[in-house]
Parts: sequence; structure tokens; C-alpha cells
Amino acid sequence: MKSIDGPEKRALPARERILMTAHDLFYREGVRATGVDRVIAESGVAKLTFYRHFPSKNDLIREYLERRHRNWMAWFVDALQRRGASAMAIAPALAEWFGDAHFRGCAFINGVGELGGAMPEVVAITQRHKQEMTAVIAKLLEPSRRRARDAQAIALAIDGAIVRAQFDQNPDAALSALDQIVRSLLRQ
Repeated sequence: MKSIDGPEKRALPARERILMTAHDLFYREGVRATGVDRVIAESGVAKLTFYRHFPSKNDLIREYLERRHRNWMAWFVDALQRRGASAMAIAPALAEWFGDAHFRGCAFINGVGELGGAMPEVVAITQRHKQEMTAVIAKLLEPSRRRARDAQAIALAIDGAIVRAQFDQNPDAALSALDQIVRSLLRQ
């Protein structure tokens, strides 16, 4: 989920530069606050090139969220594996993300907040993202009748921790509460 800049970014194909630039700007400053002209200027492409790849800003938004989904899910699965591939790995994995200098919460929660009423595709992409995240969590849990319900509860707790970590000076309280919720569900 890291961005690149400088000569390395300029060497990428135009579509890639546009997507990387949009990703960085949309995530950092918000989708509505970022205009197409700024994406064009910062990606270093001509207006015609931009519109050849993305006929509308909505096309770019959809691709941004799809890419964010793929990248975030790959990171999440990898972080869980590196931390022991159990439910107890969830809070430490998220601590990595919350501690990143570029952390600005969940792009999907933010996207629904900004665009959910105006762009139903954002809601659909977010629902799929959250379902896939929940499925990854379920695989960490022991098979039981409660497995799906517990995975949904943990996913909801993760969303709450993400939102809390966005506005707290320090994400420790959010991570501690999330860890407590996971532990209590595992004891049932």
C-alpha cells in the first residue's frame, strides 16, 4: 500500500500513474475534495490521456476502490500470517496499519460516508470488501456453530477500531478494546 514518487513514478505507464496519484489523493484528502484536474496535474498526463483511460471521475473512483480492495486484502492476509495466523493476530496486524504515517482510516468507510448516497457502486464495493474481510477472519477461528457470527462480530469491532484510531491521538485504546473483544469471543 506504499506509494512511489519521483522518477520511478514517472516511468510508469500513464494509467498506472493516474491510479497511483488518485489513490494517494483520494485516500489522503478525500474523494470529493480531489478534483480530476488535480489528479491530471499531479500524475503528469494530458487531459486527453486521462479521459481515454477514465471517461469519468466515477470510473476512476471505482477503480481506486477496487485497487484499494486488492492491495488491502493482500496486506491483511500477509500481516495476519506474519503474526501467527490466528484471531490473536488481528490487533497486532492492525497496529501495523494504524501506526503508518499515512493512515487515514478505511477507504471504504470513508467512501461510503462521502459518496454512498450519490454512488451506489461505492456501497456495493464496500459490502464486498467487508464480506471478504469477514471471510478471512472466519478462517482464523476454530470451526463451530458460532464461527460465522463471531467473524461478523470481530469484523464490526475492527471497523469500530479503525474509526476510533482515526480520531484518537494514539490508536492504543482502539487496539486494546479490539483485542479484548476478540479474546472474549474466543473464550465462549
